[in-house]
Amino acid sequence: MSLVKRTATTLPGFPSLFDDFFSREFFNWGNNNFSSTSTTVPSVNIKETADSYEVEVAAPGMDKKDFNITLDGNTLTISSAKQQTQEKKDANYTRREFSYQSFQRSFELPKNVVDEDKINARYDNGLLHLVIPKKEDAKQKAPRMIEIG
Repeated sequence: MSLVKRTATTLPGFPSLFDDFFSREFFNWGNNNFSSTSTTVPSVNIKETADSYEVEVAAPGMDKKDFNITLDGNTLTISSAKQQTQEKKDANYTRREFSYQSFQRSFELPKNVVDEDKINARYDNGLLHLVIPKKEDAKQKAPRMIEIG
């Protein structure tokens, strides 16, 4: 019984191209994400429909004023910063605690597909919802029947 070792020389460039294709995320969603503190980065759900992209960010305990959403070119960035101060006074002591939460998520949107003037965002029950509509010419169209003459 002999073992055959496959190398990149059998099909030059194919394994690296194949690996690169399957290791890359479509539309680069989820790259460039980081938390500016040691807190966890909120979970994100992204769904594509025929007319839009829908993004949900799980961020309980926040207010809509805590979020900053920007679109720079085709990079959508969602960030948040929240600072809380709690002070408790009793007879012989004073205790003061500070809390700071922040995160930033960036997503690269497909070029020339998004209708940036119509992006809509709302915060409801701990979820930040974004609807990112597609331009009319980028929307999926129903199949058209062609009559044979």
